[in-house]
Formats: sequence, structure tokens, C-alpha cells
Amino acid sequence: MTEPSLSERVLSGDPRAVARAISLVEDESPSGARLVQRIFASTGRAYLIGVTGPPGAGKSTLVDRLTAQIRAGGETVGVVAVDPTSPFSGGAILGDRVRMQAHAGDAGVFIRSMATRGHLGGLARATSEVALILDAAGKDVVLIETVGVGQDEVDIVRTADISIVTIVPGAGDEVQALKAGIMEIADIFVVNKSDREGVDRTVMSIESLLSLQAFAAGEWRPPIIKAEATTGKGVPELLEAIGRFRRHTASSLGSRRRARAEWRLRELLAQRFLQFVERDVLEPGEFDRTLERIGARELDPYTAADGILQRAIRDAKAAE
Repeated sequence: MTEPSLSERVLSGDPRAVARAISLVEDESPSGARLVQRIFASTGRAYLIGVTGPPGAGKSTLVDRLTAQIRAGGETVGVVAVDPTSPFSGGAILGDRVRMQAHAGDAGVFIRSMATRGHLGGLARATSEVALILDAAGKDVVLIETVGVGQDEVDIVRTADISIVTIVPGAGDEVQALKAGIMEIADIFVVNKSDREGVDRTVMSIESLLSLQAFAAGEWRPPIIKAEATTGKGVPELLEAIGRFRRHTASSLGSRRRARAEWRLRELLAQRFLQFVERDVLEPGEFDRTLERIGARELDPYTAADGILQRAIRDAKAAE
């Protein structure tokens, strides 16, 4: 399959082409980068919803119920489920499980499980590109369920248009939320498994933490929704809150996406520059030798970085 035909099939919504395209960007291959270049102009229409929270909070079930609710409204859905990475195989520990079986036969839903591959923030490095592919394929909404690793989870704000933090009562998560900085990233709080004891105490704890923040007049204040994802209770209220947030932030969505583009561009520049340094500036094995010198305290990291940068600049000027 040639790249132009693959991109055209992605734009037509062909699920096999979408799956193939996602594999390319996951592998961080040059073909994946060229594919994103071809489809990028056709993106920006989907609304990206991030769902995060600690392990065991019921995020997968919540995403499943949200998917059903969104589909009932006639919109198409893409789901990116980011799983932990096995330290041995590098694959997703939960990637082989059957997710959301009820949607398996629905052509309006595309589900993909991904591994973090050790990337901090609970998000696979290619997650934003996978969301772009689903966007280009015509999905109206893209749900991104993250691995839920606590304080590293704040990367979701750099990927999604809205961040939903899922918490369960009785696990001390309200304290962890403050430690993790999740109070700053949540646009909506969902207290899931609200049939458990202590749900009201958890809601009050979140409310008290929110009260410590100063919200300007007209500024969005994250609502707290009690839900039981297994039964669907609270999911319609959650979808309604998402709609309210979307309308509230419609005028500022461009600036949020611009900030996301800035973060991604900076990440790509850093990645490409490091590849350039290792390939074209340093001698084979020199990077490892430099690390050994730093470890032995023969060289400090700042001097090492400055020296490499100066060599890169000198080589670039010499090549002109």
C-alpha cells in the first residue's frame, strides 16, 4: 500500500487504513511522519476528551458508557486507550484485553489500545498523532483514556480539549489529587463508584480544595459529578457537563489548541535535535562516553551540553 493511497483511505474513514496508519505513527517511522503531513490539513474538527485518574477508578467502564451515550446522539467516536508498558516486552500490559465488546460491531466506533512505552505522563508519545488520524478519519469525538499513574498524568492537558479526572471514594484520592496537581488540570471531576461508602466525604474534600482557588467572574469552575459507570448512572450528566464546558470555552479553544501545538512542536524539535546530534555531531560511542564522564564527576552536564551545542552550531555553519 503506497503512502498516498493510505492517506486517502484514512480520510475516507477506512478502518483497516486507520489501523495501519496508527501502527506507523506508534513505531515512529518516517512513513508515519509523512502520513501525518498528508492528513494534517484535514484535522481539527474532532473534539478530544481526556479521561484520567488513578488505577481502579473505573475509567475504562466510564469511557465505554460515554461512548454509548455519544453514539446515541448520532456522533461517531474514536477511543485511544493508553495502557501501562511491560518492562520486559515493551508491549501494553492490558493491551490484549477485550475492551468495550458492546461496540465491536459498530462502524461508528474505532477503538485502539496503546502502550506508554515508558513515556512520562501516562501518555504514549504518539497519542496526539493517533488522535489526529482518528480526527482525519471523520470521528466527531475522540476519547483518550490514560494509564492513570498519579502525578505524571498531567500531560493529558497537552493532548485533549477537556480533561476529566475520575476519582473513587475511600482511597484517599482527594489528598493525592492535591499532591499531584490534578486540581489544576481537571475541567470536570467524576466521583465514580458512588455507591461506595464515603462518596459524600470525597465530594466535600474536592469542594473544599476547589474553594481554595480563586475563580474570576465567568471563569469555568470544575463541576463534581457522582457516577456509577457500571450502571450508567451519572453518565448523561457528565455528557451534559462536557457540552457546557465546550460551549463555555468555544471562544478560547483556539488558544488551547495553539498551546498544544507549541508543546508538540517543542517536543519534536528537541527529539529531532537530539537525533541530529547523535547521528551527525558526535562520534560513535561518544554519547555513552560523555555519560560515563558525567557519572564519574569528571564533567558536569551543563559543560557537556554547551560543548555539544557549540559543535552542532559550528558543523551547521561549515555545511553552509
